[in-house]
Amino acid sequence: MIRTIEELHLLYPEPKERALKKQLSCLDRHCKRFIELSPFVVIATGNASGFDASPRGGEPGFVKVVNDLTLMIPDSPGNNRLDSLKNIVESGRVGLLFLIPGVDETLRVNGAAHVSVDAEKLQLFASEKRVPKVVIEVAVEEAYLHCAKAFMRSKLWADESRRGRSILPTMGQMIQEQIGSSGSPESQEEMVARYAQDL
Repeated sequence: MIRTIEELHLLYPEPKERALKKQLSCLDRHCKRFIELSPFVVIATGNASGFDASPRGGEPGFVKVVNDLTLMIPDSPGNNRLDSLKNIVESGRVGLLFLIPGVDETLRVNGAAHVSVDAEKLQLFASEKRVPKVVIEVAVEEAYLHCAKAFMRSKLWADESRRGRSILPTMGQMIQEQIGSSGSPESQEEMVARYAQDL
């Protein structure tokens, strides 16, 4: 078990200068463009009890770039567990990973965050199917274009990597087994139709 940062550094060479220099303290035009093209972001949050990573999606650009230092993320309808929102309220911190389908690079953004019900900020999303109840306002502290190695290794976007949904049981079947409920599990088609009402 590695117990100190010094022990960890003994296993790895020093990072190259480029890897250090490409970490920015604000969003440049390339970061902004990446966010504008991204339909998907993973939100990482945590509190004293633990950590959480949650997927969020929408039309490309659903996360709004307000300026070089500010992002707004709408809270779309979900399962109402509020894990990410509660963590942000408690810790005031967030980490984001933006993806663009077909692009192997990703964009990491870290910073301070809070949950807002400000009417003017909510109106940034007035053109959406429904205006969100809250937005996550992110004060950017670090922005970092991440290299393509993980996606190249995984071949995530490659046609040969795609799997049919039938490789797994339906969500209804898996949840029924996990929670021990009785009755007929919801079919994949029923689940998709139910979700479509809340997209």
